[in-house]
Parts: sequence; C-alpha cells; structure tokens
Amino acid sequence: MGILMSGKLLTSTSVELVHGPSGFKIQTSAPLDNGGDGSRFSPTDLCAASLGACATTIMGMFAERVGVSAKIEFEIEKIMGQNPRKIAQLNLTYNIYSNCEAEQFAKIEHAGRTCPVRLSFGDDVVVNENYVFKKL
Repeated sequence: MGILMSGKLLTSTSVELVHGPSGFKIQTSAPLDNGGDGSRFSPTDLCAASLGACATTIMGMFAERVGVSAKIEFEIEKIMGQNPRKIAQLNLTYNIYSNCEAEQFAKIEHAGRTCPVRLSFGDDVVVNENYVFKKL
C-alpha cells in the first residue's frame, strides 16, 4: 500500500503539500535563481534534504537496533545543473558521534549509503558523501 500525499498551488511560485496519513503541511517556494522569492525550501531543496534525512534516520535506527549510542548531524550542499535544470550534485557530510568501534561504524556508514532515497538517485546525480566518526 502506498502513502497518499497531495498538494495545491498557493501562488504562481509556491505550493502547499499535505502528508495524507498525518495531515502535516509544508510549503515550498521557487528559489530566487528561478523566479521565486526563496522564502522556503524549494522542491529540489526538499529532495536534497530528504537524502540527508533518510540516511540519518536509517543510521540512527541501525545504531539503536545494535545497541550503539549515536548522535548524527548532517550538512548538504545542492548544486543545480542547467539544460535541463536539475539536481546535478549533492555534497554531504555526516558527523557521527558514537561510542561504537570501527567495525560497527563501518556498518552504520553502510546503512547510510544504502538508504532508500540514496538508492533512488540514478547515475545522473553525483553524490559525494563524507562520513566523519567522532568518538564519544
């Protein structure tokens, strides 16, 4: 069974999205370089941020499942391509603060690299990932 979501145009450059199961709403806005006001996440910003959020969630869930303490933060840079306008490159750094050993860290990193959003990007998007282990 799929998850139903919906959206509606609020202005010529902004959309309201509704998450069906929860009713939670967010709004997007076109970026400045594409005729919008840049006042909110753009749809491509959400797509990029979804990669960081997905990998962070999957790593956190894995760490909890194996009994490892982990605090995870990420930063992502989205680079747009032209002709056609699309996400061309994502540069990510994950800072993982944990008491785990190197073998467990490698498994946490693998979990991040194989999250569903990461696997959904084709070869057209360059994804540079840096996993930084910081021992607690």
